[in-house]
Amino acid sequence: MPAARASALRTSSVVYAGSAGHIRAVRADLRELLDGCPMADDMILSASELATNAALHSYSRRPGGTFTVRSEIRPGFYARIEVEDNGGPWTPASPGPERGHGLGIISALADAWGVEGGHDGRTVWARFNWPDL
Repeated sequence: MPAARASALRTSSVVYAGSAGHIRAVRADLRELLDGCPMADDMILSASELATNAALHSYSRRPGGTFTVRSEIRPGFYARIEVEDNGGPWTPASPGPERGHGLGIISALADAWGVEGGHDGRTVWARFNWPDL
């Protein structure tokens, strides 16, 4: 069995206060967990976009709100990131050069992504296939 496939499963689940000020902590926490992962930069950028959406556009931004970042790394197979927020109305991105590119970035970077849930709580996830090295 190749060394990459023999590595252990790594998972993480961290709850953050629902403000944009915690996005830096999301990136720092993931950087440590993703050490040695060939898709680390894409995953960190994706998590940053998803956490920013939760902090700015969901009910997580309300006083006492939170969002949860979960990750699962199966070396040699895939890595997955998800952000669960406190829900709220889903509104399409505003047109214009300064808004609405977060999910487009996720779509461009991830091998698969999706949205689950709705008004009472939403989880947006992205999956990255482990490249053959």
